[in-house]
Amino acid sequence: MVMQLFGHPFSSYTWKALIAFYENEIPFEFRNVDPAYPENGAELSRRSAVGKFPLLVDGDDAVFEATAIIEYLAAVHPGPVKLIPADPAAAVKVRMLDRVFDNYVMNVMAVVVGNALRPQEHMDPYGVERARSGLDSIYAWLNGELAGHDWACGTDFTLADCAAAPSLFYADWVHPIGNEHVKLKKYRARLLARPSVARCVDEARPYRAYFPLGAPDRD
Repeated sequence: MVMQLFGHPFSSYTWKALIAFYENEIPFEFRNVDPAYPENGAELSRRSAVGKFPLLVDGDDAVFEATAIIEYLAAVHPGPVKLIPADPAAAVKVRMLDRVFDNYVMNVMAVVVGNALRPQEHMDPYGVERARSGLDSIYAWLNGELAGHDWACGTDFTLADCAAAPSLFYADWVHPIGNEHVKLKKYRARLLARPSVARCVDEARPYRAYFPLGAPDRD
């Protein structure tokens, strides 16, 4: 039975999992949980402990959280692109950068997006200011960390890059990466040119009206 991935084409964490599938051309069925497909949302609710996506269903196994899905694919359905290095020390660095992109870029950016979805009386300008400051700090750190690298952790495309692609794609919409961060801007451009990432960008285009801050006319 082919694996099923429940998610939304505009969801950053869904992208993260999709990139891993596309990198290794792993067969799967995508179950779009957009409201236009209520049967998929109902099935997600039935199968997921918390109703969250992305959710991978492989026979009797159900795996949620994008990082765990990528780890599962690497362990159970490995392909030629080794997203988790075999060397333990290298794998630690990849997993650390994965958490950096999720926790200090993606989730911080989400504070600004979430604020835009709040009723006016519940807006949190202080929280937004802190989030923007946090993005400035991590942009500067990443710009230095990426010196001499093609990808997040060196010459190979890994789990860390799966996390970086959606987080930097949306973060630059929310709080643009400054021109002083030349390496980070070039890294983002390399990510968006990678076929697996470009495919996610294109599949998400019909849903750009969902972006509460207004999707910019680029990318």
